[in-house]
Amino acid sequence: MIRKFLHRVFRRGDPSSSHAPAVIPLARHGVSRQRVSAGARRTCEVLQQAGHKAYVVGGAVRDLIAGIEPKDYDVATDATPEQVRALFRRARIIGRRFQIVHVMQGGETLEVSTFRAAHNESTLKDEHGRVLRDNVFGSIAEDAARRDFTVNALYYDPTSETVIDYHHGVADLKQKTLRMIGEPRARYREDPVRMLRAIRLSAKLGLVLDPALRAPIREMAALMENVPAARMFDEMMKLLFSGHAVECVKRLREDGLHHGLLPLLDVILEQPLGERFVMLALASTDARVSAGKSVSPGYLFATLLWHEVLANWEARKARGETSIPALYEAMDEVLEVQSEKLAITRRIVGDIKDVWSLQPRFEKRAGKTPYRLLEQPRFRAGYDFLELRAESGEIPAEMADWWRDFQNADPDERESMLVPDTGGPKKRRRRSRAKKTPGEGVPDIAEG
Repeated sequence: MIRKFLHRVFRRGDPSSSHAPAVIPLARHGVSRQRVSAGARRTCEVLQQAGHKAYVVGGAVRDLIAGIEPKDYDVATDATPEQVRALFRRARIIGRRFQIVHVMQGGETLEVSTFRAAHNESTLKDEHGRVLRDNVFGSIAEDAARRDFTVNALYYDPTSETVIDYHHGVADLKQKTLRMIGEPRARYREDPVRMLRAIRLSAKLGLVLDPALRAPIREMAALMENVPAARMFDEMMKLLFSGHAVECVKRLREDGLHHGLLPLLDVILEQPLGERFVMLALASTDARVSAGKSVSPGYLFATLLWHEVLANWEARKARGETSIPALYEAMDEVLEVQSEKLAITRRIVGDIKDVWSLQPRFEKRAGKTPYRLLEQPRFRAGYDFLELRAESGEIPAEMADWWRDFQNADPDERESMLVPDTGGPKKRRRRSRAKKTPGEGVPDIAEG
């Protein structure tokens, strides 16, 4: 009897063990079906009417209980991907590692996944323990044990308005604690990105990291070197555009995770000027996200990497290189190093270079140059970047003030604001483009 009692006690303490879930009613969790998107409700209804189990799951349930409007909805079911696709007119199966179904409901895209089985000795992993392929279906209990944090292992049934909770996630959410399901070191080895995700969720929800979850992070941070660049980029995008980027970066530094995510970001954040510049940029992005305004990945990455470009550029000019070509060489070198860690898309790289390449042109406030600069498609982004440089103390505030007044002035006022050109007499330009001297004038990068 004593042995059986101890067995039950220790199984209860094991978050990955199979046990009956708590079924939490509306009165305790406070999420009515009206708060769930129409597309998610309809997807669950169709699956349930066909005889399947179906729940809104994960982050959407967590956010609804926390009083946050979810950005998207996921559904978990015991139906196979083929069965899900057969029930919906607008649906397609995607994925290799684990097949899921995208179900389109009006303007919504719901991600519908089949309950996943627990890992075993046949699960394909790399030499560090990271799971590579696990396309095996299982029960809802196994699916809950597979999820990373207790607050993400919540299943909401829109029909009964109940939450199925296998790992005390609702209680942890109410108690403001982020806990791992299973042994943290093993879970980090399975997927090192969970370390970043822990930081992002704790900042977003104001949660305290459970000591058992937090303790291994610093010593295991090197495992993220094995994460594919494209996946790391996606996770960094979620972190930087979470609306809590400032708090995320503070927590990354506290737990030693900022090293290597963006090359030399730790060095930048140790320099007063660089840290002020980066934190101002992140605070501005957080404010735009909170206000529901659009945000630009290219602009934000341009701010994060600018001081690396600036240092590289200044070093090249000190060696006697011409200013503008030196800037382009610095830009390419920094982005090449960056691409080894994060798979930034070609379009975003183009936006980053546009913002950087406009900066020297703001120094020219004579003749027709200011008028031509106003016509550039990326002028506004370039000017916002200039303002950030001035606010951080990198350049005189007078320059940003001048450009603010110039763009808002009428034609006569603009003419009177132009700074006299003291660069000496210029050679007369030839009319024929074919005879134009190579390298003459300032390259117009942003037009590309």
